[in-house]
Amino acid sequence: MSPDSPSTTEGHPTSSPIGAPRAPRPGGGLTRMEKGAIQHVIAVGSGKGGVGKSSVTALLAAALARRGLKVGLLDADVTGPSIPKLLGLSGPLLDKGEGIEPAATAGGISVVSSQFMVEDDQTPVIWRGPLVTRLILQFYAGVNWGPLDFLLLDMPPGTSDVPLTVFQTIPLDGMVFVFSPQELSALIVQKAMNMARDLHVPLLGVVENLGYLECPHCHERIEPFGPSGVAKVAESYGVPLLARLPIDPRISVLGDAGRLESYEGEEAGRLAEAILASLDAVKKSRLTVL
Repeated sequence: MSPDSPSTTEGHPTSSPIGAPRAPRPGGGLTRMEKGAIQHVIAVGSGKGGVGKSSVTALLAAALARRGLKVGLLDADVTGPSIPKLLGLSGPLLDKGEGIEPAATAGGISVVSSQFMVEDDQTPVIWRGPLVTRLILQFYAGVNWGPLDFLLLDMPPGTSDVPLTVFQTIPLDGMVFVFSPQELSALIVQKAMNMARDLHVPLLGVVENLGYLECPHCHERIEPFGPSGVAKVAESYGVPLLARLPIDPRISVLGDAGRLESYEGEEAGRLAEAILASLDAVKKSRLTVL
């Protein structure tokens, strides 16, 4: 999709599809935006691709929604969006005059993604960094989210334009970091953790994804990638290991079918509970400092 060619659709006199991103309404620069009716804003990332951060974000969103909480999901991985596929959503996004209207899952999760702005799943978003960051700010400030208990941001890999813009502009309550068990994953994810810490973003904890599989016959846990070092990383940063998510074929099957929201594994539920507890701990520590 070309950023210079906003899409148009006939037959929508009061609703227009979203094309190239406009400047966010609260203003430019790196002035931190207001949360408004959004109670908590949490980023989920890793700094590294291929560890399943989008699946973890979607599972967390679904687990929070099952607890009766209002949840929004902002797909900040503009050039590699996965959330719409995992949750079975498609575009286009419409603006009815009160901001962009997010798509909604069967369970009520509100979602925005660049995937809704292109013709099909195979169309790439070929944009330079400044336009990508403008879109993310528009998705945050220009979407009619309504009252939310949680807005989750599915972050892209790396420590460049997008995370820098998000950390300096969007009022995050904290960030969750997703690891796979290998030492290489830990090495790269720690760079992203250090970036967040240097920019004063609270570290809510870490999640190990693909850490083990359970034998369906004897229920023994097997670690196909070897012993994990994620717990040691969490300890070194003084943050909790929020969950260890297994290699579960159901996650892959449901994600490919666009029905990941229906997955109800115990570890996903524990992750939601651990996030709530970690947020409370961060709040209490801030009050103690004050």
